[in-house]
Amino acid sequence: MLRIVFLLLLLGNAGYYLWSHGYLAGMGLAPELQSEPQRLQEQIKPDALVLQQPEAAPAPAPEPAKTESSEPSEAPAVDDGAPASRPDAQADSKPEAKTEDAKPAKDAKTAVKEPETCYQANGIEEAQADSIRRALAGKPKSDWELVANHQGGRWMVYMGKFPDTEFLDRKRGELRLMNIDFDRAGGNLEPGLSLGRFSTEEAAQRQLATFARQGVRTARVVQERPDVTTYALRLPKATPTFRSEVAALAGKNLVPKALQACSK
Repeated sequence: MLRIVFLLLLLGNAGYYLWSHGYLAGMGLAPELQSEPQRLQEQIKPDALVLQQPEAAPAPAPEPAKTESSEPSEAPAVDDGAPASRPDAQADSKPEAKTEDAKPAKDAKTAVKEPETCYQANGIEEAQADSIRRALAGKPKSDWELVANHQGGRWMVYMGKFPDTEFLDRKRGELRLMNIDFDRAGGNLEPGLSLGRFSTEEAAQRQLATFARQGVRTARVVQERPDVTTYALRLPKATPTFRSEVAALAGKNLVPKALQACSK
């Protein structure tokens, strides 16, 4: 059996050899020729073709060793299409600048404005007023003012001083019988009686003459209060801070006349 198979394989190989090499072409058994003779006819001077080997690429030159130099290196060249600086660097710097510019404005908005109130100190004498003027000379004139208040003298038709209260009561009884009004003299004129107070000495003297015609013999004219000019220190629109500054500058000239809120 193996011999038959061997013989068949041998015959098959021999037949394939004869067929592939064209020995059986006369019997109509031959492989199909796969050629293009027309391409050979289209060639132009095929003998002029010369095959050349490609040139070897030159080896890259070694990079020079980096050395430290005190001179700054030149900036690398920038392509025409590339931006002059990094966009992210510009973006980073702009918000910082805006933040710094916005900070003072924010502080200004959040700053607390002190309330402004009118303050005034009354009863300041002439010598004290002069000291206050010198102390506040560096402050704007619109922030403070000294207002003069002139009080003229006052005169009284006076009876007294009496030696005791018993004598005082006896004089009161006499005046009631004569229908003459009276009042306590007050102050260092006690014990005594006032038969009237007047803004001028002349008016007081006229009234004394009238009382004399009515039978009053022991009365006389005295000056109860001399002419005096006092001042009021006025701060029209003062903050608590400015009020404290003025009080410190004026010092003892405002004691005991402390600054108080202006009366409405």
